[in-house]
Amino acid sequence: MTRYNALREVPATAGFKEGDVLFLCGELFGRGYANGIVDEARAKGMTIVGSTVGRRDADGQLRALTDEELATAEASLGGKIINIPLEAGFDMEPGSDGISPADRFKGVKPDDWASVTLDPAQIEYSKERGTERFRSNLGAVVAELEALLPANGNLLAVHTMAGGIPRARIFMPILNKLFKGQGDRFLSSEAFWNSDMGRLCATSFNEVTADTFGYLIEATAPLRERLSVRYAAYGYHGCEVLIDGAYSWQSYTPYLQGWAKMRLEDIAIAAWNNGIKATVYNCPEIQTNSSALFLGVENSLYPLLASLSREGEQEIARECQGLLKEGVTIDHLLERANAYLSDPLVTANRDLASWPQHNSPQQQEFMLNFSAELLGMNADQKEIVCAVLSRGVFQGVGRLMFDSSWEPKAPLYWLNHDVIARRLARKD
Repeated sequence: MTRYNALREVPATAGFKEGDVLFLCGELFGRGYANGIVDEARAKGMTIVGSTVGRRDADGQLRALTDEELATAEASLGGKIINIPLEAGFDMEPGSDGISPADRFKGVKPDDWASVTLDPAQIEYSKERGTERFRSNLGAVVAELEALLPANGNLLAVHTMAGGIPRARIFMPILNKLFKGQGDRFLSSEAFWNSDMGRLCATSFNEVTADTFGYLIEATAPLRERLSVRYAAYGYHGCEVLIDGAYSWQSYTPYLQGWAKMRLEDIAIAAWNNGIKATVYNCPEIQTNSSALFLGVENSLYPLLASLSREGEQEIARECQGLLKEGVTIDHLLERANAYLSDPLVTANRDLASWPQHNSPQQQEFMLNFSAELLGMNADQKEIVCAVLSRGVFQGVGRLMFDSSWEPKAPLYWLNHDVIARRLARKD
C-alpha cells in the first residue's frame, strides 16, 4: 500500500498564540525551509526557542557557541538558543582504536574510493558513541527547554536536521563527480552506494536525517504530560509539478538521502500509531547554498510559475521576468523546463514505488545540460529566478506546515506545487 498522501487543500489558520512555544531542533543557517515556519511563529507572537549544533575547534573538539557566536545566532533566529551542542552524527567520534571515521580516509586518493575497506565494528563503535553524546546533550537541552515552557499551552517541536556527509576531504571531490560528473568524469551513484564509503554515508544519513527525529520524540515525552505537543519534520520524497499541463510526481536523481528520508517517514508513522502527533512534510525541490552540490535539482522548480499563474498569483512571475535576459520570456522558460521534465530520460525515473533511483550517464548529462541552459536565461547569475521561486516555496511551505500542525491529520504529507501556489495566492 502506498504511503503517498498529498495535501490538497489549504488548511485552516492555526490557533497558536502568544505564550505558545516553537522549538527548533537543529540550527538555523542562512535562508532555508525552517525560516518559513519561524516567520509564521513570530507573526503569531509565539516564543521561539532554538538549538545549536555547536562548533568544532581546530583540534576537533566539539564545543558550545562563544558569546559572540551565540548573540549572532540568536539575532538571526529572533529568539533564545539553548547553547548545548546538538551536533548529530558520528564521523568525528573515535573508534575503539582511537581513530574516527573521518580520519580513516587520511592518505586515500579520490580515485581509490572503490578499494576503501572499513571495519564495520569500528564504524558501529563510533556510531554508538555519537548517538550517546547526542542523546545525552539532547536530554540537557530538553531540561532547559522545560524551564522555559508555560504551565500549559502548546509546543510545536520542529525537526530540521538533515545531511550527514562525513567530514573527510576525500568525499567532496567524489560527490562532485557523482552529482555533477559527465563523460569521463561520470561516477555511478549505485556503484558508490554499494561501496564501503557508500555504506558509511548510508549509516550517517540515517543517524543525522532520520534517527534524530526519534530521539527528539523520545526525549520530550515528559513534556507531553502537561502540554499539547506536535512534531513537524522536513522530508523529501519527490514532488508533483505541472508537466504537459497536468500535475505529475517526479524527483531529482540521484537522491542518495532518499532512504534516510523514508526512514524519517517510518519514525513519524510509528509515533503516530502510538498516539503522538508527529508529521513529516515532504517538500519540493529548491535551490539553496546546501543544495548547490545537487546541480539540476532546480530544474523542477520552474513549473511553479505555471502553478502560480493557474491560481492567479502574478507578483512572483513579474519579479522573475525582471531577472531574465532581454528577449527571454517566462513562457519560453516554462516551455524549456517542460521539455526537460517530459523527456523519456526523465520520465523513466518517474516511478514512486522504486524511489530513489540511481543515476545513469545519459540521464545525468541531460539534466546538467538543461540546468545550464535554464540558468543561462538569467541576466545576472547572482540574481536568479530560482532564488525568487525558492523564497516563495519557503513561505508557502512554512505557512502550510504551521497551519497544518495545529490539527495534524496524518503522519505524512506531500506539499506539492498545487497547494503551495494556492497558499501563496491567498494573501491572508
